Amino acid sequence: MAAKDKNPPVRLLCSDIDGTLLGKADAAVAFARTWESLPEKQRPLLVYNTGRLLEDVQRLIKKKRLPVPDYCICGVGTVIYDYRKSECIKAFSVVLEDGWDLAKAEEVVRDCMPEAVRQPEHFQSPYKTSWYAHCEQPELDALEDRLSDTGLQVNVVYSSGRDLDVLPKFADKGNALVWLLKRLGIAREQCLVAGDTGNDNAMFLKRGVRGIIVANAQPELLERMVGRNGMYRAHGTCADGVLEGLMHYGVISEIVEGDPEEALSHAPEIQHLVEEEHTSPLSESDLAFIQEGYRHAIDGIRRNITPKGFSACSLEDNNTRGTDANYRSVWARDGAVTIVGTIELDDPDIRACQRATLDTLINCMTPTGQIPANVSLDTGEPDYSGVGGICSIDSGLWVIIAFAEFIRATQDFGFLRSHIDSLQKAMDWLSAHDSNNDALLEIPEAGDWTDLFGRSYHVLIDEVLWFRANIAFGRLLEYLGDRKRAGDYLRWAGSIKKKIFREFWPSVNAAGELNYTFADSQASMGDTSYLLAQITPFDHDWRCDVYGNALAFLFNVIDHEHAQTAFRFMWGSGVNEPFPVKNLYPPVESGDPNWKRYYTVNLLNLPQHYHNGGIWPLVGGVWVRFLNRLGLRELACEQLVKLAELNHAGAFYEWEFNEWAHGLTGKPMGKAYQAWSCSEYIAACHEIGLVDDV
Repeated sequence: MAAKDKNPPVRLLCSDIDGTLLGKADAAVAFARTWESLPEKQRPLLVYNTGRLLEDVQRLIKKKRLPVPDYCICGVGTVIYDYRKSECIKAFSVVLEDGWDLAKAEEVVRDCMPEAVRQPEHFQSPYKTSWYAHCEQPELDALEDRLSDTGLQVNVVYSSGRDLDVLPKFADKGNALVWLLKRLGIAREQCLVAGDTGNDNAMFLKRGVRGIIVANAQPELLERMVGRNGMYRAHGTCADGVLEGLMHYGVISEIVEGDPEEALSHAPEIQHLVEEEHTSPLSESDLAFIQEGYRHAIDGIRRNITPKGFSACSLEDNNTRGTDANYRSVWARDGAVTIVGTIELDDPDIRACQRATLDTLINCMTPTGQIPANVSLDTGEPDYSGVGGICSIDSGLWVIIAFAEFIRATQDFGFLRSHIDSLQKAMDWLSAHDSNNDALLEIPEAGDWTDLFGRSYHVLIDEVLWFRANIAFGRLLEYLGDRKRAGDYLRWAGSIKKKIFREFWPSVNAAGELNYTFADSQASMGDTSYLLAQITPFDHDWRCDVYGNALAFLFNVIDHEHAQTAFRFMWGSGVNEPFPVKNLYPPVESGDPNWKRYYTVNLLNLPQHYHNGGIWPLVGGVWVRFLNRLGLRELACEQLVKLAELNHAGAFYEWEFNEWAHGLTGKPMGKAYQAWSCSEYIAACHEIGLVDDV
């Protein structure tokens, strides 16, 4: 593939490791194989630029998890190691000495931030003192002032909402890279960098360099990249995103896929769980079955196209009268989820319906910014509540997310400009639900997609969507050149992410490391293996919201390590049996303190039914993408076959793509040709890459 930019050829690739090259096992293997396949004379120099110490990097290379580089910048820019000569470059270390005193720096941190916890010794070096700390920008500014007042010339680097590094003034990833470029006689314009967190900012901000921002980049990096030219925003995560960027810049022309067994061996924490069910590559019959389902899913989407936007289910194939009359509507959450799931389709009718859906919902917004729960297809009248007259909080959240995806795909900035004022009101309305300014929304009972289920206050799925909505709206503002406000929303997204993790993933171990109190971590839970379903000031719901946890990983709220932990629990609990996947584990039984009398309304939320542990093809599609993002592509393919079997079963006919199925029997229930059941199947097929020949 020819390069899409006019810059000089890339002579040096400088990449972060964790969350960039590592974090998705199959992608890391593909990167190594692709890089090693390049002819030596055409291959740019490879430099790792990492917060890890040199010994850690050498262990990774020895285990063949990374290709051997030419140089390695370690310890957040405090050491440069020449792999060809097997030695550290001493001339660089001399530069770091000026204005540096390790003991004094540690003394100031302890005095200025008494709650900060010094990281274990293997994270320390003579030119880096590293700490765990929860802090905001004013606290970091105060620390920098105190360090300066003592005569130290240092850099303070804070990343991932947790990691605090104090380094010599010249020591950061960017300065070390520039020093190496000068030593090698390589112009900055011939350098390509890749990263995902705040400590990578220093590389990206160097004038002249080009960059690859992987899709799982953290808010602190996205904030600093607002308005920056020469930066490629990858659609893929981790090494998938790096490979995508290398294709964009013309460094590679094709990707060499790795061996799935080798990829699985890079994830020993989960390897033994899936070995027995881990299948060989898809058979031709399985692939044909998946692709048949893909064609039927697109047909299902077409059955939901109306002049006003997507219906929730096919109006011609379902009873939509009497108590089901509200199905004759454009539903905000259903329509927005359908937009996101079908966004990669190059189909003019579907694209037009995506736009019509957004138009219909936004044009019916209240003056204060509330997106309607649904808009009647027959009368055009909006309804702002659901069952019991409760407002739908996630309607606005999903519309913001879907609008950003639509603009990313279409680049229709005129459409964006026509609605940006309304979208701002929608964000303001949502923000008003954070009544105590703690970064999380307060949700009324049954105020989201589980509209007959008793969750309230801080609800996992809604807080995950709130994080994503802030990222999405920041991106929309960036498209319009409003850099300051874009940065504000991306910065706030970082605060939301930290708050979600602090509240919803309690851990006794984290209490010592990050100064959680027992109240903060809901100590009665001990150590959990997933994000809890709900937190209130007085109680918590300890159940596992499968949808919320899977989306949290796909939306970059939790990292790969925690996603693996959640996967181990969910897989071991059988949430994917008999079909993928139950939305909740375990279901709420009658007599349980969380049981509500209204769960028997229409017999919908009996145990193993509907939102109470029912199987949802919607969530099944997200589950498949969750597995693929973990680097378990073959397992994701196997689960996609099972999802196809569920969608094929039908309550009356084949390929009905029903709304939900019974959690034990797997028998399809609910409406046929449910739009989001179709769209999430389509999204899963696209993400795994099984639709090229359809």
